[in-house]
Amino acid sequence: MTEMVRLKIFRAVHFVSTGWFILCVGYVVVLALRQVGLDWWVIVSLSGHWMLTVLLLVSVYLFAIFRGIGSGHSLKAEHPLTSTDYYMVFYDISPFLGALGGALGFLGTDRVSQFAAGVSVGTLLTTFLVWVIVDPAVGFVESMLPASRRCRLGRVAEARALRVEREQQRQRLLAELLARDRQNRCAWERTLQPLAKELAEVLTHDTSDAREAENRVVALGARAWQTGGLDCMRQLHSMTLVECGHKDSGRRTSDYLSAWWDGIGSWRSNEGA
Repeated sequence: MTEMVRLKIFRAVHFVSTGWFILCVGYVVVLALRQVGLDWWVIVSLSGHWMLTVLLLVSVYLFAIFRGIGSGHSLKAEHPLTSTDYYMVFYDISPFLGALGGALGFLGTDRVSQFAAGVSVGTLLTTFLVWVIVDPAVGFVESMLPASRRCRLGRVAEARALRVEREQQRQRLLAELLARDRQNRCAWERTLQPLAKELAEVLTHDTSDAREAENRVVALGARAWQTGGLDCMRQLHSMTLVECGHKDSGRRTSDYLSAWWDGIGSWRSNEGA
């Protein structure tokens, strides 16, 4: 039997046993409500809200259990008993064992409702004993064993080392990106300096042909986009403002550049704001 088939069988058995346990709980609750004199319509009206809560709790519980069934080798080494197939089978079928015990205890009764109540109560008591008391107690004892503690400490140290390594990799990647960005900006500065001066000349001198000035500004912006994308355009924009600032026209020029470059690559009119 492969590991995948084994896990599927355990999950299916546990799902069925959990469903049987919920069914028995519902029967005991309904029986108790009937014994105190509540009508069926009151019981049905209350069952809808409780059903949603029970489904949510069971879903969370089954998710945790299924993840536990598929635990890795390290967790199995920490729990040498509760991770064995024999214990998992006992854990999964404990509701049915309780039902069997309840059925044997009320085998001679003539009333079906009393027999069903005995089966349900046996299921509840056994499941509570195994799932809530025995299993946590055994798991606690396992965790106190020297071998389990060593394995857990090793797993925690390994996880901590993995986190440190990932953080170091992230820091190295960030440093590489920053260094590459600085190199690009230094290389662009030599290329963009003449363009910035030309833009400043075009934008700070009055011309009778505004359309020609706009076309030239757009052409220089497109050239910056082709050189290094949006970051290169931003750098050219800043360098142009510095050049134009010497001529006391920085704010007006900024507005013109942002508007005329709108639509070049991913540049938008608010980039220079």
